[in-house]
Amino acid sequence: MDSVGAYEAKTQLSKLLERVMKGERITITRHGVPVAILQPPDPGKSGDTRTVISEILSSRKKHSLRGHSLKDLMEEGRR
Repeated sequence: MDSVGAYEAKTQLSKLLERVMKGERITITRHGVPVAILQPPDPGKSGDTRTVISEILSSRKKHSLRGHSLKDLMEEGRR
């Protein structure tokens, strides 16, 4: 696995992403300390879109707003 500094990662992001798309893993460091890893997504973890949507919808049914509108709750959170 190759490593690059944060500044280089910022300036060369397109090239790094192309390498990652080819299967490489790249560690990004800040002052020599690893802070992130660029790697291709794990296809097994993304899940089937329909299954994920179904899980989200069923989760919404379990959580009630208890008579409040989402808009009201968002405005309250901004105060």
